[in-house]
Amino acid sequence: MEDFLRIGVVTTTHGLKGEVKVFPTTDSPKRFLEVENVILKTPKGDIRTKIKEVRFFKNLVIVGFEAFDNVDQVKGLNGTDIMIAREDAQPLEEGEYYIADLIGCKVIASEDSAANCANLLRSGNELGIVKDVLQTGANDVYVVKTYANEPGEVLLPVIPSCIKNVDIEARIITAYIMPGLID
Repeated sequence: MEDFLRIGVVTTTHGLKGEVKVFPTTDSPKRFLEVENVILKTPKGDIRTKIKEVRFFKNLVIVGFEAFDNVDQVKGLNGTDIMIAREDAQPLEEGEYYIADLIGCKVIASEDSAANCANLLRSGNELGIVKDVLQTGANDVYVVKTYANEPGEVLLPVIPSCIKNVDIEARIITAYIMPGLID
């Protein structure tokens, strides 16, 4: 499991006092009001700092960090991930998972669905690896890179009739591949 979780991505600078606009990647942008310590993952290395100011503007969060006090100091932060330590993350409800923990999980086709995708499976009914999670609003969708001879992608809706089991410790997701989901 990942030690750090991304809660946002810096999009651009804001004003002259070293603030930045952040696209939140957490379920609740209000989370920025509760977070104190963050890590900025820059190309030049990690910067550990504290959040000193938070405001909201449309779908963005305007954040001021203790480490910066002018616009020149934050000009190179565009695209920088804002991370928090796992122990500072919000607790999850039953059946909820951090996206960072799902990425890289092996997806296994359930026995009753293996025939629906036999051309994409390798031994043990292995379909592929989760490479992304799309958040659509209605339900999440797992983007699975398949093991087929011609690597492709399969989109699995995260609904009870499709995702049968998620075992984060074992890094395995068992899915029922519905007829017609894969051509």
